[in-house]
Amino acid sequence: MSQRIFGVVLLVASIGLALSAWGYQAPFSYEPVGPRAYPLLLLSLLALGGIYLLVKPASAHAVSNEPPLDRHVVRKVTTCVVLLVIYAAVFELLGFIPASTVFAIGMARLYGGSWRASVIAGLLLGVGMYLLFDKLLDVPLPLGILSSLEI
Repeated sequence: MSQRIFGVVLLVASIGLALSAWGYQAPFSYEPVGPRAYPLLLLSLLALGGIYLLVKPASAHAVSNEPPLDRHVVRKVTTCVVLLVIYAAVFELLGFIPASTVFAIGMARLYGGSWRASVIAGLLLGVGMYLLFDKLLDVPLPLGILSSLEI
């Protein structure tokens, strides 16, 4: 039942945010697809996920598949939200690569990754996503403290 409630909330939030993003016009355009394509694509995927949660058949084991809302789960969710807020706060100051690397390391550690694996994955994710967006997709991202490396 809680999955269906979450599906409704997700669908309503996605529709509301999509309506808000639809009319967005940037005074300048630095992306080849425009400033609203990315959020609308993500919101469309979220809405599809919400619809799936609403229409999927209920499983006889649905109750046993959901983790209990105990202290451990609440701590993980709270830590995830705190990491996201910190990521948003330091994104421009530190730059995409360091902020994304630290965020990825924190998330990997939160879900049981070893320090070595978390650091390697965080570095690969930070650098790889920067190269994908900035170089391949031509979406400029802030370098922050690494701005001296820009060519």
